[in-house]
Amino acid sequence: MSMIFTRNAFFSTLVLATVAATAPGVALAQDSEPTPRIMVSGEGMATVAPDMAVLSLTVMREADTARAALDDNTAAMSDVLAAMKAEGIEDRDLQTSGFSIEPKYLYPKNSSNGDRQPPKIVGYTVRNSLTVRVRDLDKVGAILDRSVTLGVNQGGGIAFTNDDPSGAIKEARVKAMREAMAKAKTLTETAGVGLGKVLEISENSFRPQPVPLARAKVAMMEASDAAPVPVATGENAYSVTVNVTFAIDQ
Repeated sequence: MSMIFTRNAFFSTLVLATVAATAPGVALAQDSEPTPRIMVSGEGMATVAPDMAVLSLTVMREADTARAALDDNTAAMSDVLAAMKAEGIEDRDLQTSGFSIEPKYLYPKNSSNGDRQPPKIVGYTVRNSLTVRVRDLDKVGAILDRSVTLGVNQGGGIAFTNDDPSGAIKEARVKAMREAMAKAKTLTETAGVGLGKVLEISENSFRPQPVPLARAKVAMMEASDAAPVPVATGENAYSVTVNVTFAIDQ
């Protein structure tokens, strides 16, 4: 049995086939339209008293030879380490954070004919730095006094921190999210549109930076002649910023 197509039937079939072929493309274009959205940020902060101090202590010794400077430095740092352990500081809280041996140069004046004289080594400087974590804040002042008496003569940096700040960070995170949601609600209500679901969340957290106790060199002194080092711990502030994207219901 043969099939005979009229001219009109042929063109009708062609049109239907073309529509069927392009229909998925039309639907895809509609699906790719961006969802109306609103982006807001919120910031939260929580404060907590520190429960740990981090000390930065340096022993510096100078001598005519590198060997003599190193021996003097080693003896002084050994006394400091022994004192730290006597105060109850555990090995895990004692860490060497820097060590250097540097020559000291003397730069002679140029000769009468203008020739530049080479520098001469006239001694050596040895520095040994120690980072100490003090978990009993009541001992900080006494430890500083003792370390200076035993030979610490540079550094003196101190930072008060928290061993586990996760609770404060969580509190700050909740405050930040609540502020972002309140902002979004106010904006959409004022604009006369509805607040939809959350599409995206990002977060930035900020921890307190170490604050130095003293930038200058710590002067050598005897504990009997010096007043106890005053220490004020204050509070640490942890902040979190969130960026939230909401859909808009129209």
